[in-house]
Amino acid sequence: MGFDTIIANGRVVTATDTYASDVAISGGKVNAIGQSLPRQNAGKIIDAARKNVLPGGIDVHTHLDMPFGGTRSADDFETGTRAAAFGGTTTLIDFAIQYKGQSLRTAFDTWMQKASGKAVCDYSFHCIITDLQNAQLDEMNALVREGVTSFKLFMAYPGVFMLDDGSIFKALQATSKNGGLVCMHAENGSAIDVIVQQALAEGKKAPKYHALTRPTTAEAEATARAIALAEMAGAPVYIVHLSCNDALEKVREARDRGLPVYAETCPQYLYLSIDNFDAPGFEGAKYVFTPPLREKWHQEKLWNGLKRDHLQVVSTDHCPFCFKEQKELGRDDFTKIPNGGPGIEHRMSLIYSGGVAQGRFSVNRFVELVSTTPAKLFGLYPRKGTIAVGSDADLVIFDPDRKHTISAKTHHMRVDYSMFEGIKVTGMPDVVLSRGSVIIEGDKFLGRPGAGDFLKRSLYSQQ
Repeated sequence: MGFDTIIANGRVVTATDTYASDVAISGGKVNAIGQSLPRQNAGKIIDAARKNVLPGGIDVHTHLDMPFGGTRSADDFETGTRAAAFGGTTTLIDFAIQYKGQSLRTAFDTWMQKASGKAVCDYSFHCIITDLQNAQLDEMNALVREGVTSFKLFMAYPGVFMLDDGSIFKALQATSKNGGLVCMHAENGSAIDVIVQQALAEGKKAPKYHALTRPTTAEAEATARAIALAEMAGAPVYIVHLSCNDALEKVREARDRGLPVYAETCPQYLYLSIDNFDAPGFEGAKYVFTPPLREKWHQEKLWNGLKRDHLQVVSTDHCPFCFKEQKELGRDDFTKIPNGGPGIEHRMSLIYSGGVAQGRFSVNRFVELVSTTPAKLFGLYPRKGTIAVGSDADLVIFDPDRKHTISAKTHHMRVDYSMFEGIKVTGMPDVVLSRGSVIIEGDKFLGRPGAGDFLKRSLYSQQ
């Protein structure tokens, strides 16, 4: 029998196993796994000797083509998914934002239009709920039935995104019945707003005050409150972009009690710190995102959380704004700096480098964090997130020894700086396949806009 493609001589790595094998692909799916598969009728053979063959990365937290404060994030679904693919990420879950007075359906349709014909790899959406009436509770049930099985709620940004505890509780009650999963931005927005206004009144307007007005206690308190509301509702909860040990402790305690509580962190919290705000002039604006950067000692606590499964996922919260023209909107007032940083391209290398290459955890744990657990929690497994017969052939041939220095000069994101400028990583993707098609080979992009499919997702399943 013939195969479309055989990836030969590689070391297959999943969340549970590592073994030498060939992987054969037909019709966009993994068709066979075994040693010395017959090569004679294969349409294409890719040699993966001395390389790891990984399931494609899944980034469950991105903001492409997102309006913010009179501008919009610099990557759209074409440039953003292309940059993701260069980094070994083959599936994104972005956010469809419902604005006040809108239906959830309008939000979903708006974001589907943004992605359609542009995305180079597969994608799905969480729905951000900022206005929750009874009609929206009905819509949540309808969206879950149609494969949009997760929702994001905010405990921060009063007057814009923030929901009160009663509304959050109602949404959690809905997901406890419909099988969806609530993703929570956990910060005490009301208290933070008071601190911010006081700082501005005192003339404290530099970028660093973005971090200094958002204390770790505000994140920890909201994390604990989110967990309590979910426990009362009998629902699972997923804490997004956890940045500090104070919040991590709340998640750890809940998980130790057996609650279905999950959390992600992001590379910026593992590699950067509040010290980055000491950059000269207005350069600190490059590091304005929420939650903010913390004192450096939190980094090792987060790495340890990833190792010990107190944290289950690494995503990017990729929300890029160019330094010139966009970040500069807040030159005289840190509250006007567009919130967000560019990271979609470097997640896999940063986590491999800091996690596996530096001996913090195994290559299997790495796959679990960047691909398998995201697929399981968000209803994509086993179609995505593993290498198994019948799974989509989203595959990364990953060179564990290749070294790279991250720089805005060489990255593929449509943004004029890198948060990780000058950081040296070990481990890089060489070849990336999306549903069996090679879309990245070395530094060449071989995919095409519009090739990505919208993914209808299954219900959350407890991990």
